[in-house]
Amino acid sequence: MMRWAACALLVMASMFGCGLVAAAEQEQPSAAQMMDDLMYGHGPIGGPFALTDQNGKPRSDIEFRGKLMIVYFGYTFCPDVCPADLMSIGQALEALGPAAEGVQPVFITIDPERDTKVLAEYLAAFHPSFVGLTGSPEDIRKVANSYKAFYVKAPGERSGEYSIDHTGVIYLMGRGGEYLGFMPPQTSPDRLTEVLRKNLAR
Repeated sequence: MMRWAACALLVMASMFGCGLVAAAEQEQPSAAQMMDDLMYGHGPIGGPFALTDQNGKPRSDIEFRGKLMIVYFGYTFCPDVCPADLMSIGQALEALGPAAEGVQPVFITIDPERDTKVLAEYLAAFHPSFVGLTGSPEDIRKVANSYKAFYVKAPGERSGEYSIDHTGVIYLMGRGGEYLGFMPPQTSPDRLTEVLRKNLAR
C-alpha cells in the first residue's frame, strides 16, 4: 500500500532536517533505532491508549473500532510541518465526502504542558472530526514509543520557549486497531485521499 522506499527517504530527510541525530531522551530509543523499527516492522506498532480529549473527556483506542484511524503526533506550537500535515489530512477527509465518516483522525500532542488548554481551538481549524488527545508526559511518551514516534525538546533561550524535534509521520490503523502503514510528512491531500479510499473499500 505504501511506497516504503520513498517513505524511508522522505522521513529520514525530515528527521535529519529537524536535527534528530542529536541524542535522544533516556525514556525512548534513539531516533535511528525507532526509524529502523518503523521501516522494517521490528516489533508491534501502535497499541492501546487511554488519554484525555480536547474537551476533557477520557478516550481510548477501543472507541474508534470499526473505523480507519489516522494517528498523528505533533504539537500546536509547531511552525510548519504539523499544520501542513493536519491541513492535508483535513483536505483529504473533505475530498472523501460522506465516506469520511469511516475515518477517525487523531492528533496526539507531544507537548501536553503547553497544548492541553488550546487543543480544541487549534484542531477546529483543520477538520471538525479531529480528536485531540493529551495526558501526562509519561503517558504520552508511552503511547509515542508504541508507535515508534520519536520526539525530543530542543533547548530554548528562555524558560517555556522551546521547539520539539519530531518525526511527523502519519500513521494509518485498521478498523480493528491493527497497523496498516505510514505516510511521510508532507504527503499531499490527493495521495492521502487515494490511500484512504483504497482502505475504506476493503
